[in-house]
Amino acid sequence: MDMTTHWAGFVAIGIFVGAYILVILEENIHLKKSKPVIVAAGLIWMLVALAFSMSGDTHTAEELVRHNLLEFVELFLFLLAAMTFINTMEERGIFDVLRAWLVSQGFSLRQVFWITGAIAFFMSPIADNLATALLMATVAISVGGSNYRFVALACINIVIAANSGGAFSPFGDITTLMVWQRGHVEFAEFFALFVPSVVNWLVTAGLLSLGLRSGQPDPVQEEAHLKHGALIVVGLFILTISMAVSMHNFLHLPPVVGMMTGLGFLKLFGYYLSGYYAKKADIDDAPRSAREDSALGSEAFHRVGEKKPVDQYDIYASLQKAEWDTLMFFYGVILCVGGLGAFGYLAIGSELMYTDLGPTVSNILVGIASALIDNIPVMFAVLAMDPEMSQGQWLLVTLTAGVGGSMLSIGSAAGVAVMGQARGIYTFFAHLKWTWAVVIGYVASIAVHFMINGDKF
Repeated sequence: MDMTTHWAGFVAIGIFVGAYILVILEENIHLKKSKPVIVAAGLIWMLVALAFSMSGDTHTAEELVRHNLLEFVELFLFLLAAMTFINTMEERGIFDVLRAWLVSQGFSLRQVFWITGAIAFFMSPIADNLATALLMATVAISVGGSNYRFVALACINIVIAANSGGAFSPFGDITTLMVWQRGHVEFAEFFALFVPSVVNWLVTAGLLSLGLRSGQPDPVQEEAHLKHGALIVVGLFILTISMAVSMHNFLHLPPVVGMMTGLGFLKLFGYYLSGYYAKKADIDDAPRSAREDSALGSEAFHRVGEKKPVDQYDIYASLQKAEWDTLMFFYGVILCVGGLGAFGYLAIGSELMYTDLGPTVSNILVGIASALIDNIPVMFAVLAMDPEMSQGQWLLVTLTAGVGGSMLSIGSAAGVAVMGQARGIYTFFAHLKWTWAVVIGYVASIAVHFMINGDKF
């Protein structure tokens, strides 16, 4: 039903624009981005239901909102499982060990710039661009110290590398995950974007490196150790990703089923860890003679009995540390965009963009829009429009939505998170000074995509 000229539709647009202005001003007004969009989602769907009921239709609005809720639930559970694995690996000390190694190796500032960028690029396809950017930004801040120029340039490089690396993997960004779950691009087909993604990062990083000054950082010594079961958690994460891909490709089930099954395995392993630490504490609390004579034997005594008790592992602590604001923001965005689609605005947008302008121009504009608005609502709007496009065009919009947000610091979750991590050093304007370099990398990646993937159009 076309209700694009209905008063309720105009009010809904006003509510969405107002909510998104508050999202953009998050760093200034310190209002979590999920709050305005959740309220806006509820108000917009009230208007949708009211408009439909005024026309005599009391059922369509309910069906439409349930469809949008299903979209959200699949992505919510997928991301919750992935975030829990990442938080568990952090709790087991995996990222601490990596950071300690990097900051204690005595690399030059230029070497740290390239190493952190390379790690961010290759880690984000697995660990997602947000977690990767935060980890590498911590390294850059630790090494850079009071050299704010280096820290700012390194953070820009890390954000761009994380976003570029996330563009060629379904697990690297929420937008690529959405495209994969919709079935427009198969898992293996995303790797066609590897070379364009590399070009996007290398071209921009090369230009950024011109602003670096030679020098050595102040020596930093940091020690970290892996906790019991750390490598098993990594193995379970790899197994979980494999199950998600296999269930989607071979059993034609939603990938979230594989992710949640893997989360169940992690919870079972958490049960083992809880028992391990409980037994370990009992041994440590016992008298020495009793420990030596226990059924565990002297080998077990020397392995765990002489160590101090370690805090018991709790998987629900990892669940609590998930990016709940991001997850709730995702809920609000999906329902807001879905509500505007119920009024008919997405259909108009699809005809204007993909019929009048053509898919190539439209998909390039999607990347620019993602820098201004955020790539999640932009990509969800494209998927809701569901235009008829070749595989090459779906890969193009995946690339542009993934790397286009790097043009501005507020254009991606990674950029916003790192601004909070390096507050006052990596800022909106510090990033804006180098937007021209990001644009050059953006154009270069699109050109390379057309060159090497031309047969997919």
